Amino acid sequence: MVGNYKVITLCGSTRFKDAFMEAQKRLTLEGNIVISVGLFGHSGDNEVWEGMSEDTLTKTKEMLDDMHKRKIDMADEIFVINVGGYIGSSTRSEIEYAMAAGKTVRYLEPVQGGPSRDQGESLAYQQS
Repeated sequence: MVGNYKVITLCGSTRFKDAFMEAQKRLTLEGNIVISVGLFGHSGDNEVWEGMSEDTLTKTKEMLDDMHKRKIDMADEIFVINVGGYIGSSTRSEIEYAMAAGKTVRYLEPVQGGPSRDQGESLAYQQS
């Protein structure tokens, strides 16, 4: 917590840019500090990768993955953007990392048999 605010890091495939933006808005309006991805490499920020050598591309992706784990370090919990139940290998790694660090893990959509600590309902159905 920072002051009276819970810190939540969003995790998930960057192909779900609209869902990231909706979750960020909703969680912020609920009184949370929200940390998101820095770019959407799978939906709209393709120019980031243009002209990069394979070596530079690999190093950049490794840096971004590590940077996102530092964002998880700063958070009280993570919120997984799992549209249609999709959780890719990078997101699965982030979930496992967060769980190992004792962070609460919530999901946009219910998870069937996946690693979870707290399977949140869809944001559209969350009402406290």
